[in-house]
Amino acid sequence: MKVNLYNQKGEKAGATELPDNIFGLKWNADLVHQVVTSQMANLRQPVAHAKGRGEVRGGGRKPWRQKGTGRARHGSIRSPIWKGGGVAHGPKKERSFKKKINKKMAKRALWTVLSAKARDGEIIVLDDIKFVELKTRLASEMFTRLAKQERLERITKGNGVLVALEEKYGAARRAFRNLPYVGVDEARNLNAHEVLQYKYILFPKKALEVFSAKGGFASGEK
Repeated sequence: MKVNLYNQKGEKAGATELPDNIFGLKWNADLVHQVVTSQMANLRQPVAHAKGRGEVRGGGRKPWRQKGTGRARHGSIRSPIWKGGGVAHGPKKERSFKKKINKKMAKRALWTVLSAKARDGEIIVLDDIKFVELKTRLASEMFTRLAKQERLERITKGNGVLVALEEKYGAARRAFRNLPYVGVDEARNLNAHEVLQYKYILFPKKALEVFSAKGGFASGEK
């Protein structure tokens, strides 16, 4: 599949080929749903936590003697049936929501989502990303110019674009990080859930070549 190649001035600079094994797959809703829900579960952090009787303060001694008082037997004022006592069967922060993802499934789901975006014209390839100064203003101007191209009008709105860089700590990352509509990640770390959060996916040409050569995937656990 061929897509337009743009430069930083927002102008078309030719065309580039997207490999069919990554950007030419048919849509598979069941696979994408299964992988994305698993990835969302793996990101989930348990927060709710109720203290049990062994975690609340107090209750070190028996409230009254075992026999002879006429009252019911009790061993601690921190029993769940006492006010201020521990909670019985409450939520625990040790709970794990993680689900295992088959690496081949995660890879296939990523390719399927990227293929859908390629068909919808939502994959953007730039010849290179280099700024004279690492200024947010220069990055903003680049996206504003790209937004004037046909089918790229929404690039500066909402979660507009995810920039997939070749290196994690690339210099361009500093220019992008203060733009609210831009996300930045290494191309090799992309996953189906992350890609679906953004309207467009932008690859520098060099990053796309590395991404395509390595199958565009680093880990199935993300």
